[in-house]
Amino acid sequence: MISKKLPHIFYGGDYNPEQWSEEIWLDDMRLMQKAGVNLVSIGIFSWASLQPNEDTYNFEWLDKLMDLLAQNGIYADLATATAAQPAWLSQKYSDVLPVDIKGNRLSYGSRQSYCPNSISYRRLGQKLVRMLAERYKGHPALALWHVNNEYACHTPSCYCDNCAATFRKWLKKKYGSIENVNKAWGTNFWSQHYYDWDEILPPRATTAQNNPGQVLDYRRFMSDSILELYMGEKEILREVTPDIPITTNFMSDFKPLDYFKWAENIDVISWDSYPNPEPGYHPGWAALNHDIMRGLKNGKPFILMEQAPSQVNWRPVNTNKRPGVMRLWSYQAMAHGADAIMFFQWRQSLKGAEKFHSAMVTHTGNENSRVYREVEKLGNELKGLSEILDSTVPAKTAILFDYENWWAVEYTPGPSENLKYMEQIRNYYNALFDLNIPVDIVPVNGDLSKYSLVIAPLMYMVKPGVKENIESFVSKGGTFITTFFSGIVDENDGVFPGGYPGPLKDVLGIKVEEFDALEPHMNNKFKVTQYLGKASGEYNCNLWCDVVHTDTARILAVFTEDYYAGYPCITENSFGKGKAYYIATQPEQDFIKEFLKYICRIDNIVPPLDVPEGVEVMPRVKDGKEYLFILNHNNSEINIILPPGEYIDLVSNKIINNTLKLPPKEVMILNQK
Repeated sequence: MISKKLPHIFYGGDYNPEQWSEEIWLDDMRLMQKAGVNLVSIGIFSWASLQPNEDTYNFEWLDKLMDLLAQNGIYADLATATAAQPAWLSQKYSDVLPVDIKGNRLSYGSRQSYCPNSISYRRLGQKLVRMLAERYKGHPALALWHVNNEYACHTPSCYCDNCAATFRKWLKKKYGSIENVNKAWGTNFWSQHYYDWDEILPPRATTAQNNPGQVLDYRRFMSDSILELYMGEKEILREVTPDIPITTNFMSDFKPLDYFKWAENIDVISWDSYPNPEPGYHPGWAALNHDIMRGLKNGKPFILMEQAPSQVNWRPVNTNKRPGVMRLWSYQAMAHGADAIMFFQWRQSLKGAEKFHSAMVTHTGNENSRVYREVEKLGNELKGLSEILDSTVPAKTAILFDYENWWAVEYTPGPSENLKYMEQIRNYYNALFDLNIPVDIVPVNGDLSKYSLVIAPLMYMVKPGVKENIESFVSKGGTFITTFFSGIVDENDGVFPGGYPGPLKDVLGIKVEEFDALEPHMNNKFKVTQYLGKASGEYNCNLWCDVVHTDTARILAVFTEDYYAGYPCITENSFGKGKAYYIATQPEQDFIKEFLKYICRIDNIVPPLDVPEGVEVMPRVKDGKEYLFILNHNNSEINIILPPGEYIDLVSNKIINNTLKLPPKEVMILNQK
């Protein structure tokens, strides 16, 4: 479980009492207890309140708050307060403020306006962290440490001179010699060869594109720099409070940080989910991010640290969540592995940049709002679901995901600015989501032995060991699917000699002669030539087309238009005991769904339950006991025929036999008696 202090599902949100009088604090305690709140995140943006100047600290208000929480049976996810430095610190130390890619030094007055390699910021931040840890290490309310907040959200990179010097040290450690840097980056192109370490700069704004290898390494360096910043605080907390779990909140579809690398240094994963509740929203958006977070710690439960009770404040238009949606999406997080449901924030601010961001207690200031009534209902339901804690999501299907591949494929000048890694991941994930096939998100070097089907969309970069990992998986009987523009470059973003798909040629049994990046108005078609279940006939495709030649692979579909009409579009290759498939274009979504349904059927991968469209079904398992989450994302009631047996819905405690009726936006968690 997340914390031994509370063997229940954590429920609550960000609490910013420094914005309110102590009289309001007392009413907060009443409202929290009424809503079933048992955990609040505090102190996230409190540095200025805790430290008015370099020599003075003010912990009295936080002492009172921590004591008040303990008296009311509420635990603290206590933040290190380093997410926004005070104005005095920014004014006093010139190395603190970050520099953008054009060389402009950014001002303070917002949040996260610091250089991750600033010595002054690190020194003063770590001093504050140590004082917090020493002061509250034995406090009964302390259940969790919350380091900083949403790292790299507003400052994903800094290009200052200090970062330049630190980058050179990072390169020396990685490559050993400047000649190895030149070799890795291919600096003979455009006369970029370096003869002295001091010649190397960050990839700042220049006349044309920066060297792709340099850009890739700078992304790695920045992710490592921010991780080192986190580690400086984490190590203090671990030293002083070895038994208190440590987290920092991640974000969705977040490109700047290699979360797989970060996860090795985090006790429990937490993340902030903010789907857009506009018409046409696909619930697979949040589901994929939940699965990424679960995958970071190899299937361990995570914390949904932030979500909006209703609207956010930072989109061009901020639509309310309709009644029932907040509760539905909260249970979706649980279905995918969350053991804590939290919000931003507890009480809606009256001033500041987020005053129109929704909160559990709205501007009414009391329990008399639709939002609070929904919050209260959910909180009290969660009290009865503690048996689900530490259950896991069983999956026989995995999608390979690689942050460095994401960085490289979307920077490389050409072939198409419309080539988006997450879009290609979602094309295949959403099809599996619609089929109710549970999916794990796995790093490219991860253990694949427990899966029957592994999918790697747009595997542009193939790093050392990945070829062997995939070939071992397929040879032992696994099914592997990859797509166009895969097997192109090595870990330094250098094209593999000998043609595409590089080290994947043997397992795929093909050669790619060339590729054609299509303009947005262009498309092609392909025709299925072999039996693929209901994935038969002719389909549209766009974005990209490869010119493929088969070696040992069998042709399953061919292009029907342009100069490569008749060339393979989809191939199948037997490799050892398994099979590998290559999809040489971006097919329409209907084909992807039917193709994956066919593949899952022959691999004996079946959904947990047969349900109508728009209904999500996810299992969690613990000690041989299955908890089946059923979520109706539709705007109408649906009927589901259950397998024989008697079931109990853990949400309502009702007994269900044979058929269940699920109203729109409703949820059930079934356990067979």
